[in-house]
Amino acid sequence: MPIRNLGDSEGQVFDVAVIGGVNFSIAEVAEGITVETPFGVVRAYPFNARGKNAVLIPRHADGQKHLPPHMINYRAIVRAVKELGIERAISVNSVGTMHGHPIGSFVLPDDLVDLTRSRISTFHDERTVHVDMTEPYCQQIRQSLKKALIKGNIGFADGVYVCTEGPRFETRAEIRMMSRFGDIVGMTGMPEVALAKELNLCYASICTVTNNACGMSTEKVTASEVVRTLRERQEILSEILISAINNIPAQRSCNCMHATDTDACL
Repeated sequence: MPIRNLGDSEGQVFDVAVIGGVNFSIAEVAEGITVETPFGVVRAYPFNARGKNAVLIPRHADGQKHLPPHMINYRAIVRAVKELGIERAISVNSVGTMHGHPIGSFVLPDDLVDLTRSRISTFHDERTVHVDMTEPYCQQIRQSLKKALIKGNIGFADGVYVCTEGPRFETRAEIRMMSRFGDIVGMTGMPEVALAKELNLCYASICTVTNNACGMSTEKVTASEVVRTLRERQEILSEILISAINNIPAQRSCNCMHATDTDACL
């Protein structure tokens, strides 16, 4: 898989941003680039995806510190994508399954339910912006991910992503409730989706099923189980992303660019 560090990226045009989750690294890079935003500084790591220029933005990284889901600076990350002149972002998430998806398999969310409580979910403090969430995830990117998965003969499913606050795992009763309207559960899917909509970005997610949600098996859910599964699927996930990046059409024809049409803003 020909991935290399682009080194000096000043003036570089990037095609896609990959927002990486727990323990995810698409390439070993020595240095990144610093992106300053009104909401904080973000480090981005350029890489070459078989001729397409992309950047990896680690979601949980803050120097040597691992940020828990509720402490991630989501606004800075999504704004950094915009500051780099990128219109498309692919999110990598780890999730628990509430409907028996095989451990290590992949799910492409097609809708979501937001159960977070304390996260800032908008860029706009001075005015009200009502973004259209009819299709939370970009259809063009989702189709590109599907093509990559089908080409690699890799099993996947569509599903509804339920986002919880964390950092604790959910209770059995919570999972029973959420399983009635959702398929997978994670802690990092929101507010990224809504923030991307506010900037008219194309955004979609590929989720690795790392565990059965609480009460779905007799085994206890542990963080080590999550990390172990992610390490096992790292190479395959990287290959899917490289292929998907090359599948994305050059021109946007989705509705993402119209998410903040003027009649949605007050």
